[in-house]
Amino acid sequence: MTIKINNLCIIGTGLIGGSFALALKKAGVCGHITAAGRSEETLQKAKQLGLIDSYHMNIADAVKDADVVFVSVPLGAMQSVFEQINQGLLAAGNDKAIITDAGSSKLRVQQLAEAIFTDSSRFVAGHPIAGTENSGPQAAFAELYKNRRVILTPVADTDQDAIKTVTELWQATGAEVETMDAEHHDKVLAATSHLPHLIAFGLVHCLENMEDIENVFRFAAGGFRDVTRIASSDPVMWRDICLNNREQILDMLARYRTEMDMLYNALAESDGEKLKEVFEHAKQTRDKFTH
Repeated sequence: MTIKINNLCIIGTGLIGGSFALALKKAGVCGHITAAGRSEETLQKAKQLGLIDSYHMNIADAVKDADVVFVSVPLGAMQSVFEQINQGLLAAGNDKAIITDAGSSKLRVQQLAEAIFTDSSRFVAGHPIAGTENSGPQAAFAELYKNRRVILTPVADTDQDAIKTVTELWQATGAEVETMDAEHHDKVLAATSHLPHLIAFGLVHCLENMEDIENVFRFAAGGFRDVTRIASSDPVMWRDICLNNREQILDMLARYRTEMDMLYNALAESDGEKLKEVFEHAKQTRDKFTH
């Protein structure tokens, strides 16, 4: 790996940003990592854990000498963060910095970047398909991205050198990098990530009002734990994902509702053949694409 940058700035030092920093430290590709965020307690924790070398409470100060700025904040905070980054880079006369992000919805992020950054060609939209249900700097670990996919969604005028730099940084973390159109990304992720999270949140919410709720969870089998594990994810982050990819998620929810209605009717009518047919097709499809 030939990539080497002097100054990396991370905005948001939770699981995603913190793991990015740790992986790049381990790979030895960054000279100095600074950070910014809303909570000084979180930033202090990130420094104490060795995720970063220094921090600023002011984003404009944090980015002034950055070669690369990595934004890992909830989608609802992106606009404000982008505005502060742009102000900081302009004030410092830094027109070389590359900006990238880790947001789960790409079309809206790309639109914000084009509207806010003085030179949006230096922005490379990205999304690591990795994570856990845990959050905060204490959840970060260097191997999070190893053998995981990262999707970049550059546009026609995105600087090729910026794309190359961001690609090589992700590869240094152990990730496999692919490119995709932002709208297509949002459609795919609505189906494979956003809908499953809504199902998990909805299932737990559905059960919380049942009688004897303690025993419901006490005797929950592995399947329940597997399906609902992601309901422990950050509620603010997932609220923002839903609102920023609203149309695509609504489309997938409508498809899922139709499917659930069909299963409900088959069970209500004791139609075992229909249930078996659906289960067999589902098993065959999953086995085909996950093996």
